[in-house]
Amino acid sequence: MNQPTSPSGGERIVRMEKLNKSFGDLHVLKNIDLEVTPGEVVVIIGASGSGKSTLIRCINGLEEFQQGELEVDGNPLKPYGKATQALQKIRTEVGMVFQQFNLFPHLSVLDNVTLAPMKVRGMDHREATETAERLLDRVGIADQAAKYPTQLSGGQQQRVALARALAMEPRLMLFDEPTSALDPEMIGEVLDAMRELANEGMTMLIVTHEMGFAREVADRVIFIHKGEIAEEGPPETIFDSPQAEPTRQFLSRVLKH
Repeated sequence: MNQPTSPSGGERIVRMEKLNKSFGDLHVLKNIDLEVTPGEVVVIIGASGSGKSTLIRCINGLEEFQQGELEVDGNPLKPYGKATQALQKIRTEVGMVFQQFNLFPHLSVLDNVTLAPMKVRGMDHREATETAERLLDRVGIADQAAKYPTQLSGGQQQRVALARALAMEPRLMLFDEPTSALDPEMIGEVLDAMRELANEGMTMLIVTHEMGFAREVADRVIFIHKGEIAEEGPPETIFDSPQAEPTRQFLSRVLKH
């Protein structure tokens, strides 16, 4: 498949153009234009209810949009969830880690990670197990493989969720506030695993309230205000000299804490 290219001539893995999303009368996303290139780490920030999570959930079809264009790794998604084949392909190439861990409580950690590669990708049990063990080691919990999710801390469960997403060998990883449900002492271990992933060149779109982490790992920061991209740029620009007044007001509030 020929990869779509950005206006600068480079490959792009996500392309949104004039994307609009409403929940009834509530206009949540307004004319969103966004491109992401392979290997790029894009962090999305903004107040609660600004549309951040809805934006990334549109990328793998968890939310339908009503107007505009959306293409993921060369696969076009149509408004109102049409083009089912494209959506199925996107979901095999896009991993997602949510606020909640969504692990299967009746399966061991190892089985949680091997299930999708075997069911969706047709990987045999031995290869899936070897992959799972390698990924659990990569996120620092290889010694927990035989346990069940309820026997783990929240930070450990979120790292299992990360390993599970990586087991599908995604070209793009989406993170929807992955540390928001964690106790403060567990946040660092999840951010460390994500930081390592970013350093290895994984393409990532991250919704987070962790501003220090955003400044450190992002190639680009996008600030969403009332469903619109109010400002975007490199982290040093957004955090040190924001141009838009809504960005300045938001950062003055969150950086005080």
